[in-house]
Amino acid sequence: TLARAVYNDLIAENFDGLCFLENVREKANKHGLEHLQSTLLSQILGEKDINLTSKKQGISMIKNSLNGKKVLLILDDVDKLGQLEAVGGGRDWFGPGSIIMVTTRDKQLLTTHQVTITYEVKGLNDNDALRLLKWKAFRKEKADPDYELPLNRVDP
Repeated sequence: TLARAVYNDLIAENFDGLCFLENVREKANKHGLEHLQSTLLSQILGEKDINLTSKKQGISMIKNSLNGKKVLLILDDVDKLGQLEAVGGGRDWFGPGSIIMVTTRDKQLLTTHQVTITYEVKGLNDNDALRLLKWKAFRKEKADPDYELPLNRVDP
């Protein structure tokens, strides 16, 4: 949620290309790394039907196509180093001023990939967690009175 908010709030005119790859773990397992690489290239270059036959080809194409571009890339829910290496690569893959944001539950993954700046999101307190649940479930801050008692019994 925080990554999506950052992506939505950063001004698109400041970047040559934008890409938000959500659920990287799930999509990599389901469709493969080549699919993620194709999605990245398609979103940033604005081209459709980018078919990659291998992870190595994807890495080469990303490096060659995007190395001069200032991009905003958000990789959401990364759980393996290979995912990060295949899509987020190295600092030399993108142009100066690029921002690559990675969300993960594995701090060691970031250390291994030599990520220099990290931010640990703190968990919500009980009141904020309940407010978020109401927003997600009912799209409003106040729930129907019939649901208030069960919602207040939910263990965060």
